Amino acid sequence: MVENKETVSHYSDLVNGNIPPRVRRFIKLTGKGINAHSMIAEGDRVLLSVSGGKDSLALAAALSLRLKWLPVSYHLEAVMIDWKEHPIEKEGESNLRQFFSTFGIPFTIFHEQQYPESFKGEFNCYLCSRNRRRILFEYADAHDYSLIATGHHLDDMVETTIMNLAKRGNFHTMLPVQEFFKGKLHVIRPMILVHESTIARVTKEYAFPAVKPVCPYDQSNIRSSIKPIVSSLVQLDRDAREHIYSAHQHQFDYTIKR
Repeated sequence: MVENKETVSHYSDLVNGNIPPRVRRFIKLTGKGINAHSMIAEGDRVLLSVSGGKDSLALAAALSLRLKWLPVSYHLEAVMIDWKEHPIEKEGESNLRQFFSTFGIPFTIFHEQQYPESFKGEFNCYLCSRNRRRILFEYADAHDYSLIATGHHLDDMVETTIMNLAKRGNFHTMLPVQEFFKGKLHVIRPMILVHESTIARVTKEYAFPAVKPVCPYDQSNIRSSIKPIVSSLVQLDRDAREHIYSAHQHQFDYTIKR
């Protein structure tokens, strides 16, 4: 009996136009999220916030590949913040540079201090996120970007909803489009309709060179505890994620003024 082995292709196949229906569905679902919330318009300059993980690489691929059949165009650039205290390996950095070069996306890595002196020795997930956002916002402002795209997906949105309900007693979540500085800058989440499992399949099948930056709080933060709860909800109703997304529609009613 011959054992069935999972076929692994290379991401360059996608760039060369060999896009199978399952990957095309992923790209179109990303486009559906973009269109539902008017995230990207003709001529927009979009800065991709790259962690190096599967989500941000999948987002880069989707935003690049959909330009092959769209009647509109937009500019993409990717930046990654590599903390000096927990740097990625040189091989991983090289693989990421090759990935973005293949997709035709300019890519820059910033090697920054994760624990700046202003933190006065204090550190947590919130401060890390705030420090990363500061660096991104400063780069976006200096290079005329009004949109920053992140790799958050539907599961992230659901996990945030549960976290806020359980820990803060409110029904807020991460928004598909989030305004900053009175509309001068917007953070967008194009994969807001995409399941994390879909992203995992695509990135594994096409050997995306994802790297996992070292995080001292990776397994102790609250999100790692919420993931099993989401899995339990899906056992009750396979569309539980979509139902929670729909319940937030009144919060998602926002249009970028251009």
